Amino acid sequence: MPRRLGISIYPDHSDEAQNERYLHQAAANGFSRLFMSMLEITEDKDRVVAKYRRLIQLAKSLDYEVILDVAPNIFAQLSISYDDLSFFADLGADGIRLDQGFDGQKEALMTYNPQHLIIELNMSNDVAYLDNILSYQANKPFLYGCHNFYPQEGTGLPEDFFMSCTNRFKRNNLRTAAFISSQVATIGPWSVNDGLPTLEAHRHLPITVQAKHLFATGVIDDVIIGNAYASDEELAALGALDRYQLTFNLELLPTSNPVERTIAFGCQHVRRGDITERVVRSTEVRKQFAAKANAPHDNTQRFERGDVVVGNDDFGKYKNELQVVLEPHTDSRKNLIGHISQAELPLLDFVGPWTKFKFEERK
Repeated sequence: MPRRLGISIYPDHSDEAQNERYLHQAAANGFSRLFMSMLEITEDKDRVVAKYRRLIQLAKSLDYEVILDVAPNIFAQLSISYDDLSFFADLGADGIRLDQGFDGQKEALMTYNPQHLIIELNMSNDVAYLDNILSYQANKPFLYGCHNFYPQEGTGLPEDFFMSCTNRFKRNNLRTAAFISSQVATIGPWSVNDGLPTLEAHRHLPITVQAKHLFATGVIDDVIIGNAYASDEELAALGALDRYQLTFNLELLPTSNPVERTIAFGCQHVRRGDITERVVRSTEVRKQFAAKANAPHDNTQRFERGDVVVGNDDFGKYKNELQVVLEPHTDSRKNLIGHISQAELPLLDFVGPWTKFKFEERK
C-alpha cells in the first residue's frame, strides 16, 4: 500500500485561519491525510456543520483524505444514527474513526454504508475485536485501522504491544495508521497535552525519527502528526523523508576523504544476506570502488555502535566495503568515517538481511 503522511486538526480548540494555513503548508510538503477530531464538540449542530464543512471542503481541494474521529456521545449530541452515516458524507468526509467499538456485527454492517464511507477501527487493543468484525463478513476495502494517541506522559504504548496490536490488522491486509508527536505543537483534544504519540518511546524524539521508526516497522501505512501545529521545519523534514527505505542521519567526520563520502552518500546500500552480529555489511559498494585507493586513517580508537566505517587499502578484497558497527570492536583495516545520530540508533534493529538503506548528511 502507498505510505502517507497526515496531520491533525482540532476545530473546537483552534483558529480557523491557522487551520487553513496549516492545511496548505502540509499539502505543499506532500501530506495527504487529515485526522479531524469531533470528540469535544460544544456548539449546536448548525454551527458544527458550517465549521467542519468549510475545513473539509478546503482539505478535499488540497487532495486530503479526511477521517473524522467520533464517539457515541457525539452521535447522541448531533442526533445522528449509526445506521445512517449520510451526515458525515454531507460534510464531505471520507470516513469516520470509531473511538469506541460495538458488537462486531454493527461495525461490519457499517462498512456497507451506501455513501462508501471508510470505517476506521481503534487498533490499540490486543484482543480479537477485528476477528469478530471480519467474521460478520465486513466490507474490507472500506475498513481501516488507526491507533490511539496518548496525551499524558508515560501512558503511550510499549513497542512489543504496539506490534502485536498492529499485526492483527496487517495480517488481514488492512490500511493502518499511528500517531507521532511534534515537539513544538500545543493543541490536542484535551487540556492535558504532553505530546500526542502512539508509542511512549517517541514522545521526546525528533519527529523525523518517530516517522522513520513507524515506517521501518513495515506494518504502518499512514503516519499522522497527532498534535497541532507542527512547525514548518518539521513538515518540510517529514515531507523529504523516504517512506520506503531507512535513511540514516550520518555525521561525517572531517577526516573522511572524497571516496568515502561518495560511498556513503552516493550509493544504494544493501545489507548482506548472510548477516553477522558485529556489523551491517554493505558489500556491493566495494566492487564499484575496487580501483579507488583509500589510505588508512590515523586512528586506533574502538568503534562503537552506530559508527560507520569503510575498509582501507590494508583490507585486501574488502577495501571500500562500508559497514555499520553493531558491536564495539577495533580494526585498523577500517577507516572511521562518521556516526549515525544517537536518536536513530534504535532504527538499526530494523536493518535485517537484504534490507536496503541510505545515508543523508547531518550538518
